[in-house]
Amino acid sequence: MELLSDLKINYNNENLYITALTHTSYANENKVESYERLEYLGDAVLELVISEYLYNNRNCKEGVMTKLRAKYVCEDANYEYSKRLKLNQYLKLGHGEEESGGRDRKAIVADIFEAFIGAMYLDLGFDEVKRFIYDNVIKLIEDNEIQFDTDYKSILQEYVQTDKRSLEYIVVDEFGPAHNKTFKVIVKIDDITYGEGIAHSKKEAEQHAAHDALKKAQNG
Repeated sequence: MELLSDLKINYNNENLYITALTHTSYANENKVESYERLEYLGDAVLELVISEYLYNNRNCKEGVMTKLRAKYVCEDANYEYSKRLKLNQYLKLGHGEEESGGRDRKAIVADIFEAFIGAMYLDLGFDEVKRFIYDNVIKLIEDNEIQFDTDYKSILQEYVQTDKRSLEYIVVDEFGPAHNKTFKVIVKIDDITYGEGIAHSKKEAEQHAAHDALKKAQNG
């Protein structure tokens, strides 16, 4: 399969990856297995690797790690990982599903990413699939290359509540024309500035500030 060559995967069993890209509509029409069982397995593998990464690299409480993991292992995130790898270009769909736009349907494109992870786990083992996830998922997380739509304010709120610390957002500057204002916000934890954010709305600037604060608080 050209995809496996492009991704530099030294596979043993190509059929596993073919199954991982086979939708139920195609499977039913051609009497073959679909990706559903591999998706189930891949979901567990992906959660484990992300959980281990957060445990080892984020100095935060269980509840915060759980929320972060939920953002990095969800339909929206899996869809982005899958599209970047161009998995949907190799998807096998039934005629009706193909005609109705299934190749770009978010739920399907997200599902095949987990199925692909499941196939790689069975084919190459945990160490190789972990390396693949670090290269193609965790790198995106660390480089902030994907907008995960994370509610960083809620995560920061929970983070400080565990230690009963105070939290305050302050608009320190605003500039630009009235119809296109830009706001600069800082966030203080126990009167110490931990982060700042700049955006065209106060809410978005607060989210950026919370994200900045989380990175500093968790690595501090």
